[in-house]
Amino acid sequence: MAEFIKGMDISTLLEEEACGARYFDNGEQGDMLEILQRYGVNSVRLRLWNDPYSEDGKPYGAGTNDLEKTILLAKRALKLGMGFLLDFHYSDFWADPGKQFVPKAWSGYSEEELEQAVYGYTTEVLRILKEKDALPTLVQVGNEITNGLLWPTGQKPNYENIARYVSAGIRAVRNFDKNLPVMIHLDNGGNNEMYRDWFDHYIQMGEDFDIIGLSYYPFWHGTLQQLEDNMRDMAERYHKKLIVAEVSMGFTMEDYRSYEGETAGKGMATRPELVEKIEYPMTKKGQQDFMTDFLNRITSVPGCEGFYYWEPGWIPVPGCGWATEEALEYTGEQGPGGNEWANQALFDYDGNVLPALETIRDFRK
Repeated sequence: MAEFIKGMDISTLLEEEACGARYFDNGEQGDMLEILQRYGVNSVRLRLWNDPYSEDGKPYGAGTNDLEKTILLAKRALKLGMGFLLDFHYSDFWADPGKQFVPKAWSGYSEEELEQAVYGYTTEVLRILKEKDALPTLVQVGNEITNGLLWPTGQKPNYENIARYVSAGIRAVRNFDKNLPVMIHLDNGGNNEMYRDWFDHYIQMGEDFDIIGLSYYPFWHGTLQQLEDNMRDMAERYHKKLIVAEVSMGFTMEDYRSYEGETAGKGMATRPELVEKIEYPMTKKGQQDFMTDFLNRITSVPGCEGFYYWEPGWIPVPGCGWATEEALEYTGEQGPGGNEWANQALFDYDGNVLPALETIRDFRK
């Protein structure tokens, strides 16, 4: 049986390091990836944005995850013997249920041209990664495509175009390497009705795939019981493997804006009114207990292959936020663009390993 994935999304790591982040294990400073490996981590997830720069070349931030940076991080992980999940966003910046921007280079494309662009881009990226000895072990076609991708033509409920674009990506992967597993990834992992509706539509018209990926954030996506129930239903209904492609839990509600300096953001994603609803307290012990419960539940589901913790190393340092001024101008979203995630990392604000990593290290399926 394949090794159970204990994965981490480390997409901001290069930017964190450039901005001065340091990571410690029992007081000893070290490379974050090597520290994670000591705690049982065996795979990384890396997002890929087509062109995360303004027209005059200014970076969008949040890791500015272009292909060059993806190659650098992938090679570091592969050198340590880790797996590598490549997360195609098919966008120049964040793609999620609230936004799925067509890449600037594909602006004005027809549906046929977008289908061809997805196929060609996916193929070219994989070709370059192979050439650079940075080929992924798993590919995700689209990011949190609950409401579709490449809006507006690929926006839910236009399942025909959603299936068309996703299938183009899958065909590209299959034609490049038929043995490379393919994931389709939605958010809101506790919402069984939504998952059934989405995959019932897709499977009628889309290319076959291997893995259903789920995002699960306890302050947004229901209870752990709802996640477990949905995963069980997905496994039984569609006979696909399952991976929780994104998960996190907070360890504190203590403010960290002083760590960010002038780039201080608009506060945490975990607003107090959301935290009131979750099953575990936002403490170091609460984070650790959540991970124990989470791991026990997902490993009880037939066909679950593992998880990826979302951005364990995104600690608060000046200059490493979720969006630069140029990115905000591009997306039209409200700033400021600081770090909204630091209280959910697996390192504290000073970069020290948190107890939840011990739980991950010691867990056996």
